Amino acid sequence: MALQNIGASNRDDAFYRYKMPKMVTKIEGRGNGIKTNVVNMVDIAKALGRPASYTTKYFGCELGAQSKFDEKTGTSLVNGAHDTAKLAGLLENFIKKYVQCYGCGNPETEILITKTQMLQLKCAACGFISDVDMRDKLTSFILKNPPEQKKSSKDKKSLRRAEKERLKEGEAADEEMKKLKKETNKKKPTSGAPTKDKASKKKGQTHTSDEDRSPPCNQAVDELKQAGSDDDDGDDIQWQTDTSREAAEQRMKEQLSAVTAEMVMLSTDEDKKKTAAEKKLPQKDKLVNEIKELLNNGSTPTQLKSALASLTASPQERMDALFLALFEGIGKGFAKEVAKKKKYILASMMEEETETSQKVLLEALEKFCGKASEEAVKEVALVLKGLYDDDVLEEEVILDWYKKGISGGKSSEAVAMWKKVKPFVEWLLDAESESETEE
Repeated sequence: MALQNIGASNRDDAFYRYKMPKMVTKIEGRGNGIKTNVVNMVDIAKALGRPASYTTKYFGCELGAQSKFDEKTGTSLVNGAHDTAKLAGLLENFIKKYVQCYGCGNPETEILITKTQMLQLKCAACGFISDVDMRDKLTSFILKNPPEQKKSSKDKKSLRRAEKERLKEGEAADEEMKKLKKETNKKKPTSGAPTKDKASKKKGQTHTSDEDRSPPCNQAVDELKQAGSDDDDGDDIQWQTDTSREAAEQRMKEQLSAVTAEMVMLSTDEDKKKTAAEKKLPQKDKLVNEIKELLNNGSTPTQLKSALASLTASPQERMDALFLALFEGIGKGFAKEVAKKKKYILASMMEEETETSQKVLLEALEKFCGKASEEAVKEVALVLKGLYDDDVLEEEVILDWYKKGISGGKSSEAVAMWKKVKPFVEWLLDAESESETEE
């Protein structure tokens, strides 16, 4: 049976893992009883993860014709004679509306019905929840015939068991550490009264401080007496001021030069204050400002790469600063911004150390999410999915980063981020288990 990629946007991708059989139709009957039979509708619906009755009913709604799907025989009939190409185009519209994720475009989604009788698509890859347009005719049919809930697979059960066992082992280890700490605290000698040496040291310190506080009275009195005698000697002197025109002009010049000197001194003091303030800036803020200047000046990715290499900072510090310079203040649309500016991220990664640079990138993303808004954190899975699809991040590196993160991240920001990352990681694990079973 000939297969094709699910979704028109993935038509040219030879390595796309989601495929479905090509549609096969057959015209049956004559006259008013003519019908179009979609022969392999059951196989197509199975590949899409939707009931065959949904696709058949969608054809009838769009064509304005009666349609029927027989559950027992698996036959899908639409009244009238319709070309295969026309029905394939309608199927493509069905996939866009009811199968593909509105966030990442992945077809591995599940239809959810809310308490307010609204339809949503939950993506297993990125965790994004898409709201379906309820004006479509098929929505009422889906509400009357809700899809069956998927049962949890064996792989998910085994993962949950392993996680529970790991948590139990961690709790047991914590209890042992507490016992050891209690035993070491009991063995330590109790602190007694201070010794004579310590007391004498304290007394010596107070004595020296009292001496330092006492002012040098004798020296001050002598200086005052000397100053007084000098003033008495100068009482007989008479001071006179030169009132000539030349003397007045000279005094004016001296005053003007003094004013200009003060202005120059003020300007230099302000410059010194600015340079001092710049020096007080942390290293991270300096890097962010330098990268922002490069980006504002229209630097290309290659120019940015050479400029980053010349900066005196570690690869992790450079990547952290780059994320802040590129995405600081961004909320909704964070994933789209990462896709737009992906070339700058690739330029800053080390080509010779692929795995190390991927870890640096993930650490930078984690730190950025710790300070970003809730709207940006919601799109973390979308960011990871996009970087994974573009071969920027590898599956093993992502899984290793996630395992270390959930075991170490305890803050509220970290917990919120790992919750958003979890669906994407589960999707990676499910895909890995499926490939192993196929082999």
